Amino acid sequence: MSFAGKIDPLAPGIVECSFVIPFLNECESLEILYGEVVDECETLGRSFELIFVDDGSTDGGEDIVRRLAAKDARVSLVRFRRNFGKSAALSAGFREAVGDIVFTMDADLQDNPSEIGNFLKAIDEGQDCVTGWKQVRNDPLDKTLPSKLFNGAVNKAFGLQINDHNCGFKAYRREILAELEMYGELHRFVPALLHARGYKVGQIPVQHRARRFGVSKFGAKRLIKGALDLLTVWLTTRYAARPLHLFGGGGLALSALGFAILGYLSVLWVIGLGPIGNRPLLMLGMLLVLFGGQMVSVGLVAEIVLRRSITEGDKYSVAERSGAIVERELNERVAQEIAAQL
Repeated sequence: MSFAGKIDPLAPGIVECSFVIPFLNECESLEILYGEVVDECETLGRSFELIFVDDGSTDGGEDIVRRLAAKDARVSLVRFRRNFGKSAALSAGFREAVGDIVFTMDADLQDNPSEIGNFLKAIDEGQDCVTGWKQVRNDPLDKTLPSKLFNGAVNKAFGLQINDHNCGFKAYRREILAELEMYGELHRFVPALLHARGYKVGQIPVQHRARRFGVSKFGAKRLIKGALDLLTVWLTTRYAARPLHLFGGGGLALSALGFAILGYLSVLWVIGLGPIGNRPLLMLGMLLVLFGGQMVSVGLVAEIVLRRSITEGDKYSVAERSGAIVERELNERVAQEIAAQL
């Protein structure tokens, strides 16, 4: 899950808060959201920037952001050539963010910027990532029911107690983004991904406002995609560095069951309890042995591939570095900068 080369976790934040806001055909809400975030941050006395990521809009929303950026240097625009999805938009925004705390918000005005102070308080209390919990949702049943099923499945798989994994309103310490890889639909699993890396993940109740413009771009069909993505995340977080434990363990179990079945049939044949060649149980035993052996083979091949491709960042997550190693690294950086200037 290494993010090396994209985000330097050691670089100091230039501003206190960065807001990454993906949008897709939501031109009516962009200027309103900008004004609400600005008012709230100025009330809190926090320096900030807003990074709007255009995920392939066709309604002219990018022109609105350009006008905002022309009058306010704290506004930036990242525009995709086409629609690449929310995970890609968040990843692009994270790459540009320079704030100590990075927020993500949806552009549909359902997230209320008045909650920003509560997120900052939770971060100050020691959380690495804070996700919003929409206790009262202003969404139709075809969104709320799949969401409940999804949240329950993710909590069960990862041992979490998060009520709303898919809430777009989140806050992160900037340094943890160096270990957060975003692609496909993985934005739905951010709390689980960070929890698997050992970070402190919390939640706070947030107000969920009714939609004022447009229509939702998600529906019940995302339940199928979510189930497939859940399997991907579960496998990559638990077994990415030890694939043989998954494939080998399952393969040995199946093979053992197959051998037990074949042994039972062999005993029947030896003691003369009829022919066994026409029994379906014989075919099942043989298939279990063969399939189990194939799974062990796949695990071994995966281990060989992993041995040549795994990086240090895939093995562990460092919480703190101090002492001589940090001073030595600082001296090396200074020496490199001096050498580059010569």
